[in-house]
Amino acid sequence: MVAPPGARWDFKGGGSQGPIRQGVFLSTFEKQLDGKRRLLIPQEFRTAANGAEHGVFCFFSIESDCLEAGGEKLMAEYVSMIEELPFGDDLRTALEETFFAGQRPLAYDGGGRITLPEHLCQEAGLGEDVVIVGLGSRFQIWDRARWNARRDERRALARQAVRERGEAGRKALLAGRRPAGEGA
Repeated sequence: MVAPPGARWDFKGGGSQGPIRQGVFLSTFEKQLDGKRRLLIPQEFRTAANGAEHGVFCFFSIESDCLEAGGEKLMAEYVSMIEELPFGDDLRTALEETFFAGQRPLAYDGGGRITLPEHLCQEAGLGEDVVIVGLGSRFQIWDRARWNARRDERRALARQAVRERGEAGRKALLAGRRPAGEGA
């Protein structure tokens, strides 16, 4: 299904999480950094629904060798995760140092571009060709060659996750159909 230009997805999912909200970062976009390290952020990423209407928070990713960015929803997720840990806990301090101290709020210029700080570009190994990868409440900015090398590995891992989930579901279903008194 393809949404018309400018339309926002309105997912209605069930499950324990309730409906999936509008304003998630979806899709993958190949872009180029110009000589001033400016990057055009896709228009569908610049919405009030995802908290990134006026700009994004950007930092070196905790999980991967790339930049991570997002709006107010992403900030709220990290703040919540940090506040769940007791003040003074070493893990909390590490998250605070990495997330808050590494944070750069970046506003859009008139053309919808952000200017990435040089130190973040160097840390993430970004060249001229980059990929913006939507991940729901956040997006990542990867060097294109690095992303292409990672993509196949991540697809294989996703396939494994789907297989394992299916096998666990099948086992649970079969366990529920066993006659009383039969073992595993």
